[in-house]
Amino acid sequence: MTVEIPDKVELSVEGLTVSVKGEKGKLSRTFKAMDVTIEKGAKEVNVKGERSIAGAIESHINNMFTGVSKGYSKNMRIVYSHFPITVETKGEFLLVKNFLGEKMPRKAHIIGKTKVDAKGKDIVVSGIDKEDVGQTVANIREATKIRGKDPRVFQDGIYVVE
Repeated sequence: MTVEIPDKVELSVEGLTVSVKGEKGKLSRTFKAMDVTIEKGAKEVNVKGERSIAGAIESHINNMFTGVSKGYSKNMRIVYSHFPITVETKGEFLLVKNFLGEKMPRKAHIIGKTKVDAKGKDIVVSGIDKEDVGQTVANIREATKIRGKDPRVFQDGIYVVE
């Protein structure tokens, strides 16, 4: 399987470690597949091995190319009907305050170099690593999950809108 290297993207391969550098930043990933070889050509990367594993590695490399050239972004919205929710980033955590009137803020871990911007009811999670952005969004959703109450009545939370 071959992956074409986009313009303005630099790629280096050392064994099973692939490093990609572009306008937005640099990503590096080591693949743990034993029976796969990754070779750099003039304008493409060749992944040889079992088809399913090679296809997965090809997808990861494509995601790395997209991340360093365009980046990834997810939009979330704060929804509340009972208590006004406020959010604040503090270090590597997003603090969700006054969720359902709770005194202690709920914490969501921000993964890697992902940026979280909160303005009013909108939250933008962005970064160059697709997996880090997705996991950060999942952490925020998990932190605002309501347990022990009827979800049809208590629909407060932070939801992905785009």
